[in-house]
This record gives sequence, structure tokens and C-alpha cells, in this order.
Amino acid sequence: MNKKILIIEDDTNAMMLYKEELEKEGYQILTASSGIEGLSIIEEEKLDLVILDLRMPEMDGLEVLGKVLVKRKNLPVVIFTSYPEYKNNFLSWAADAYIIKSVDLSELKNKIKELIGNP
Repeated sequence: MNKKILIIEDDTNAMMLYKEELEKEGYQILTASSGIEGLSIIEEEKLDLVILDLRMPEMDGLEVLGKVLVKRKNLPVVIFTSYPEYKNNFLSWAADAYIIKSVDLSELKNKIKELIGNP
């Protein structure tokens, strides 16, 4: 059974790129375009990892992270954002990794392998 990853990202183009790249690696990918949608998937699915954007409408990524820590504290979360300044927010320290977005996804892919192994 392939490892299941949820991508929570409000930028549709970016989300589709990450989904395509990680599926090529062999992971099963679910997507959510908002924190609220992501949390409902987290409650319904058995996930191996969550990739989480921080700046999103309705509910930002740090709020989502806080709720994930309460509901599924052993679920690895990788913050994947364009904003390095959130790294100083103590809430972000609860994530398993904090990666600044780049067109090169190798850092993200390496961190996923480190946290949950190969698909």
C-alpha cells in the first residue's frame, strides 16, 4: 500500500504541481484547497504525512497545525511556505519540518523520505 500524503494548499497551480511530482515518486496524494477542507480529510483518512501551506484564507496553516496536533499528534506535518518569517513563530516549531517553497522540490522530497520513508 502506497503511503498517503495530504497537501493543503490554496494555490491550485502549485498544489497540482506538488501532487504530480509526488505521485511520480510513488506516493498516493490527496489535496485540500483550505485548512477547513484539510481538517475534514485528516479526520476521515488514514494519512502518513501532511504538507501544509501557511497563508490561506479562512484558516491559516498555523491554526490547522494546532488542530492536527490535538487530533492526530503523531501525524508528521511539513510546513511548505513562501514565508520564512513564520519560522520564528513557536507554533511552527511543532511541525516536523519547515521548508521554504522553491521550484526545486528535492528538499521537500528528501524530507518526506526522511519522515515516512519511500512509498
